[in-house]
Amino acid sequence: MSIYICKNISTHLKCLSNLLHFQYHFISSFTTNSSIQDSFTVSYLIHSCGLSSENALIASRNVKLKTPKKADLVVALFKKHGFTDAQIENVVKKFPSVLLSNFEKTIMPKLEYFSSKGVSRTELAKFVSGSPGVLRKSLEKKIIPTWNSFESLLISSERTFAATKRFFNSRWACDLEARLIPNIKILREFGVLESNIVSLLTKQPSVFMIDSDMFRMTVERVEEMGFSPQRLKFVFAVCALRGMTKSTWERKVEICKKWGWSEEDVYVAFEKHPWCMMVSEDKMSSVMDMVINKAGFEPSDIVQRPKSLTCSLEKRIVPRCLVYQDLLERGLITKKWSLRVLLEVPEKEFLKKITMCSNEAAPELLKLYKDKLELKM
Repeated sequence: MSIYICKNISTHLKCLSNLLHFQYHFISSFTTNSSIQDSFTVSYLIHSCGLSSENALIASRNVKLKTPKKADLVVALFKKHGFTDAQIENVVKKFPSVLLSNFEKTIMPKLEYFSSKGVSRTELAKFVSGSPGVLRKSLEKKIIPTWNSFESLLISSERTFAATKRFFNSRWACDLEARLIPNIKILREFGVLESNIVSLLTKQPSVFMIDSDMFRMTVERVEEMGFSPQRLKFVFAVCALRGMTKSTWERKVEICKKWGWSEEDVYVAFEKHPWCMMVSEDKMSSVMDMVINKAGFEPSDIVQRPKSLTCSLEKRIVPRCLVYQDLLERGLITKKWSLRVLLEVPEKEFLKKITMCSNEAAPELLKLYKDKLELKM
């Protein structure tokens, strides 16, 4: 009996050993093949698509290349349509699985469709490299209906392409027929000029991508604020309010009040430049602090020039205000500058204004400005 048990155990151990041996070789073979494939994919992404080693490793998680054949055809197609190496790199980095696409059925028809609509090779390459997700969209079900909807309203191919680009760039991309057309009808109902609707649709198509009831409420709020539907600022105000909730608006109003504005001042500034209320709450406070506390302007100055709130804090407001403060402390300014001159004029004009304050101090002042600017870049 004991001999039988020993033989039985020996047989089981032998079977187990054979099984483990098989599993080892299977896993080893699989791992080796997988590693070789990953290594080839990374190498291809680096040498044929221009990706950095780091980006190639990241992209290789989403695409596995067994051979270069299909990928070569995709890359060649992009080059044929005028894509630069940098643009091809950008497409692959953002959409690595494009290399596995059937270029004749999924990519080429889309590129050829836009070309047939008068989109230049340069503009098309720029668009696709910036938003390669458009290549995932169905040509028949998404791209063509979107183009046709915009074209029926905008007429011009140039404006249609501008709107189409922004539409596919936007996270609000949805069913145009369900939202765009009804919301345009609402604007017309309120007496908004067709030219202004076209302007908004061309520059900010995502504004229309909300439920019609919510869109109507936004338009009504703008009308209640006193905006004339006949003016372009009416649609800009719609765009601004569309981008924030009522609670966000109220918080921004409170920030303005803390810096010396009345509620009426808020509406005056908003009417002058609706984009001023679209800046973040933190930026709003930072600009107010720099312009009022550092540069010595009054809250009412910003009310009259609300565009200053939308200027770049790092590249314009901070360096210009600090240099302006230095000019004041040195007594090189005898008359207070306007906010327009300080923050809104082009760089060349601002530098000229600095040098006019003092020929002797000009080199030092320009160096100070450059140093302040570089600190914020």
